[in-house]
Amino acid sequence: MSEKIAIIGSGLIGRAWAISFARGGCSVSLFDASHDAVGSALETIATLLSELEARGMLMGQSSADVRARIRAAASLEAAVEEAVHVQENTPEDLEVKRQVFGALDAAAGRETVLASSTSAILPSSFTAALAGKGRCLVAHPINPPYLVPAVEIVPAPWTEPAVVERTRQRLAGIGQAPIVMRRELDGFIMNRLQGALLHEAFRLVAEGYASTEDVDIGICQGIGLRWAFMGPFETIDLNAPGGVRDYVERYERLYQTLSRSQKEPVAWRGELLDRVEAERRRRLPAADLAQRQTWRDRRLMALATHLADATRNIGK
Repeated sequence: MSEKIAIIGSGLIGRAWAISFARGGCSVSLFDASHDAVGSALETIATLLSELEARGMLMGQSSADVRARIRAAASLEAAVEEAVHVQENTPEDLEVKRQVFGALDAAAGRETVLASSTSAILPSSFTAALAGKGRCLVAHPINPPYLVPAVEIVPAPWTEPAVVERTRQRLAGIGQAPIVMRRELDGFIMNRLQGALLHEAFRLVAEGYASTEDVDIGICQGIGLRWAFMGPFETIDLNAPGGVRDYVERYERLYQTLSRSQKEPVAWRGELLDRVEAERRRRLPAADLAQRQTWRDRRLMALATHLADATRNIGK
């Protein structure tokens, strides 16, 4: 019998998680405070599954079989009944998280893992008062998780190590790539790395060194090509004849010099934001944003397919 997973909140992230867990063989119970939202989510899920099947991204399963594993729940209590894992996807509001996790802690079985998809709120801030706080953590995906496998597992100071390990194994088992943090930190890992790059991107535009388009080209046609299959440490390990130590010996002084002009971030708003937005709208009119988002997701599908093929044919 497949494991039961409860998805609380059926918005963009919730329905994406439903696809990931159902594709991985789990039985998914989907609940939202708005009944209409669940119905809409199930329609969207069916459409997405058809496209994923057409691209060979359902692990050899049919869209109908995966869709059959996802069912609407009439209540939060019904959703979590007999669930081994709960994935919460409510708005990024601390008080909402506290209320929802209070309800989940009261309703879910004692061994059920309670995970939040929050991208910014520390797990300690909304689980401290719970009787079952030891089974609570963050499992933050890069959306959509059915295309981007990385998921940050972030424990609160009181999260039981066994809960972290069970979550890691469960997510790896459905095809995700877990990142296990040793302790919580604002921004977790991915947003801190992305934030550092964004600060420098805004600085380069603010101080007149480059346009937004040139900065984007530098990533998508430059270092981003390597980052699609290697992280920064492996990148530098392979970029010097003698490996990572050789790279540091050669280039640390350069980066230390650069860092002196990178310590204070520029303000993103005001005249700079006006300029960035104007450049982006010249490249992409606001009316075309939704169409471009669809293009992005299809490119991600194609990239995910390519990377899977490359892993099979070349090795990981």
